[in-house]
Amino acid sequence: MTKVGIAGATGYAGAELVRLLAGHPEVELTVLTSRQWAGTPIHEIYPAFAGVVDMVCEIYDPDAMCDRADIVFTALPHKIPMEIVPALAARGTRVIDLSADFRFSDPAVYETVYTRHTAGDLAASGVYGLCEVYTEEIRKAGIVGNPGCYPTSVLLPLAPLLHEKLIDPATIIADSKSGVSGAGRSPSVASLYSEISESFKAYKVASHRHEPEMESVLSRIANDPVDITFVPHLVPMSRGMETTIYADLAGDISDADIHACLSGYYNGRRFIRLSDSGRPPDTRNVRGTNYCDIAFVVDRSRRRLILMSVIDNLVKGAAGQAVQNMNIMLQIPEHTGLDQAPYPL
Repeated sequence: MTKVGIAGATGYAGAELVRLLAGHPEVELTVLTSRQWAGTPIHEIYPAFAGVVDMVCEIYDPDAMCDRADIVFTALPHKIPMEIVPALAARGTRVIDLSADFRFSDPAVYETVYTRHTAGDLAASGVYGLCEVYTEEIRKAGIVGNPGCYPTSVLLPLAPLLHEKLIDPATIIADSKSGVSGAGRSPSVASLYSEISESFKAYKVASHRHEPEMESVLSRIANDPVDITFVPHLVPMSRGMETTIYADLAGDISDADIHACLSGYYNGRRFIRLSDSGRPPDTRNVRGTNYCDIAFVVDRSRRRLILMSVIDNLVKGAAGQAVQNMNIMLQIPEHTGLDQAPYPL
């Protein structure tokens, strides 16, 4: 039984990790840390865990973590993981980081949108944890940088099409909408109920820090520079993410070509569900799950492809994908511990 620990167990992504790992048949959850809630049972912070998880949150201690965990999830704000991961790596403990600190193989790119990187050598050796694209690299990784939620919803629909050069990489526009939990659990005026209820707005237009992450990965997949226009929006729901992507077709590409590309690339991948009818996907149908639902429509008169994807931003966009990464690293079926059926309503 593999022992796992969570550093930062009381944020939204950390709590999702607790939920998923508590029911995982192949691992034992051994350590939960929280600076703010040290000494407090997790079920007092999240009463949903009453009678299910009886663990107490602790102050983070690297030696104790390494002694009691084979794999550590760092569900912490950026900058903190780069400070604690080197000590874990030095002890041979494998790490899945849910911040941005280990998503960039080039620390200089990270520094353009975040802060100075103090563990650049480890960042360069880390693997980007987009499970359906970098499976083999993840399997052997010591450090995995778990993708952001927006990038997951953008990259999964685009990766096969760019790889097969079916779309023009210079024409990509991504329009994404996220539930409020994407902003994290720390209180702020912008996430107050009265601020977001009955409201819908764009934010950080053409300046969101996930944009360089997406462009870096897409350029690697396309083997050519890719610049996208990315506009995120905040919608008044707690969780869920919908992305609509527009791109010009690279020639006389048929609907059948697009479908064959997507279905072939993701053949056998449990968590990618491709619509055969073209019906737009609905965030309701992936709520609480690790699925990414994808659909497309070809606007033939304009030779333009319209891609649509939905994920749960806290599961496939964070904790669920992290658990899927762990499963790959442990060489067990990717869906282990992630087989929750979606809510029909």
